[in-house]
Amino acid sequence: MDSAALQKYLLRLFERHDVQLDADEDGWLTTDGDFPTVRAQWQEGAAGAPGHLDIDVVLSEERSIEESFAGHGGGTDGCMAALRAFEHSALHPLLAACWYVTDDRKLTITSWEIGIRTWDVFAGPFALHGADITDLEMLEQVPAAIESALQREALTPELHWLRLVYRRTTDGEARCEVLLDNEPWKAGTDALATLAWPLGGDYGAHGFVVMDVRDY
Repeated sequence: MDSAALQKYLLRLFERHDVQLDADEDGWLTTDGDFPTVRAQWQEGAAGAPGHLDIDVVLSEERSIEESFAGHGGGTDGCMAALRAFEHSALHPLLAACWYVTDDRKLTITSWEIGIRTWDVFAGPFALHGADITDLEMLEQVPAAIESALQREALTPELHWLRLVYRRTTDGEARCEVLLDNEPWKAGTDALATLAWPLGGDYGAHGFVVMDVRDY
């Protein structure tokens, strides 16, 4: 799917959630000509590997959210699979934190006490991929594990975001990664890795969380 088709897709997607964006000639969608802006780009996979969909949400001149979703399948099918994963796990936290549109049927809204501040937390459901993977009960433990790890961080009083990825293959190899504000976050990765993930099968889980300091 080319950039023009992706731009049109995102424009209609946001319209369905009552967010009116403006399209520019570079593939970006802007909010009344200003931030936040959003763009999607699709890259085909090589030699049968999954492609990936990159979603960029620019918050200001200095800060942007960078998310990526695997698209299993070739061509348009792979891109649509990645778009569905984005809509499932990341769209609604972004709508809530960046455009103030919330749908509590599509995300979990809670609060965390970190340091001296209270944070509003918007978490989408995990996007799961793999044979016979429809639910992972241990995912209920993820929020507490991440909140505990964040207690050791000196967070600036502004928007922050977390990308959580766990991948296990049939040969028993596991890959776990947590990014905080686009950067690898070891404490979060360690917290996620210590949870009781199922040992068998070939599966993956992708989660996305946005948190913002609460104003009083």
